[in-house]
Amino acid sequence: MNYHQYHQVDVVNGEGTRCTLFVSGCEHQCRGCYNQCTWSPDSGHPFTQALEDQIIADLQDTRIKRRGLSLSGGDPLHPANLTAIYQLVKRVRDECPGKDIWMWTGYTLGDLSEQQRAIVEMIDVLIDGKFEQAQYDPALLWRGSANQIIHRFKVSC
Repeated sequence: MNYHQYHQVDVVNGEGTRCTLFVSGCEHQCRGCYNQCTWSPDSGHPFTQALEDQIIADLQDTRIKRRGLSLSGGDPLHPANLTAIYQLVKRVRDECPGKDIWMWTGYTLGDLSEQQRAIVEMIDVLIDGKFEQAQYDPALLWRGSANQIIHRFKVSC
């Protein structure tokens, strides 16, 4: 998996102060996407064990009260990302009790593969659906177009 950006401190992508990872790879290529540079799974930088360890350490750091991890992109559920995203989400669940996980994807909840569902079962919030330029609304919280749905799950940690 590759990624484009990692923000140790982010207050825009989800509730509270968070760590946010923007991954590479998106099959949807939505017209009007604000992050087109992330579409190619080969773009950006390799996601390394060192960065994964840094994310875990940042989530565990008590100097900043972080609520959790946000995963965006690109698309975290792109086929090229599934193995690394599964491992990262599992580590957050195992090593960072009390932290929530938010994820943005162009896939819809009803159309997920078995492997994608295994990841979604471990997260707290999924914002799903392609960005639709015709339904763009800058007043929407945490989503760009009105067709996108915020799913809140109760995940037992």
